Amino acid sequence: MSASKLAQLAEEEERRRKRAPWGVIALVLLTGLALIRNGSGEFDVGPPQPATAAAPDNRATLGTYAPAPAPLPFSPVQRVRIPAIQVDAPVVQVGLDADGWVAAPPPENPGLAGWFTGAVSPGEKGTAVIVGHVDNKQGPAVFYGLGALKKGNQVEVLRQDGKTAVFEIYGVEVFEKTNFPGDRVYGSKGAPELRVITCGGGFSKQNGYDGNVVVFARLAAVV
Repeated sequence: MSASKLAQLAEEEERRRKRAPWGVIALVLLTGLALIRNGSGEFDVGPPQPATAAAPDNRATLGTYAPAPAPLPFSPVQRVRIPAIQVDAPVVQVGLDADGWVAAPPPENPGLAGWFTGAVSPGEKGTAVIVGHVDNKQGPAVFYGLGALKKGNQVEVLRQDGKTAVFEIYGVEVFEKTNFPGDRVYGSKGAPELRVITCGGGFSKQNGYDGNVVVFARLAAVV
């Protein structure tokens, strides 16, 4: 094996080693800590919330959709597009903050989304995660309309390697932060999947939003 190939394998192994284990992330969320802690909610009309019909169905639970395209190799993310809600946003890398929370992009830049680098990159085998704010004190933020998405809508993730991973949404739900099903949201189904997450549910000025809106999507195409 060539020296360059050995170096590449070593780099990939180091990247995998640094990823936060999903069990740890799920445990943090299951103990009542939110993925995204804030959001102003200070509007006459709040963000749309998922309809009951948007919840994943039995096919999603049982994994009986048509086979997904072959998984892609690792690549950082550049942009995310969600045509149904007019989202076309740059993506920054986010990790865990000092308190062990998944960090959201800076609230002063509400148009940014964040790719959680403790998980796989979108298109790799496993569950990738993109997060963003629902609002700030100035108005709606990048994922304000997330709760309005429906099954069959698409999420397009533009990767640094020039490929676009196209994900088809198969469910949208809102979960209370005090009862967040981490294993269900983050658990790998053995194929490339994506979760897009923002704040949602009820709101109070004292505690902010009491839930998270979660979009469930599976890789449908690579262009």
